Amino acid sequence: MSGLRAMLYSIGCIGVLGIGYGMWVLISPDEDRRKEMLVNLPEANPVRMEESRKRNVLMMQVLKEAAETNDNVAQGFWGRSR
Repeated sequence: MSGLRAMLYSIGCIGVLGIGYGMWVLISPDEDRRKEMLVNLPEANPVRMEESRKRNVLMMQVLKEAAETNDNVAQGFWGRSR
């Protein structure tokens, strides 16, 4: 009886994995759609890429200043909003 149960359990697991793989194949985009998505990424636009670089530089400056101070930076922000 336990051999039959193990076999049914194994068949069920394989079935669930097969259904998951089938759904993944149906949902995933084809090659043409992937290429179209890559063209529309923000990194493909030089202007937006430069804006992202500037924003990243500003964020790194803020993080560096916060790391160098002993003050609780979060407490200062939330204290002002109340």
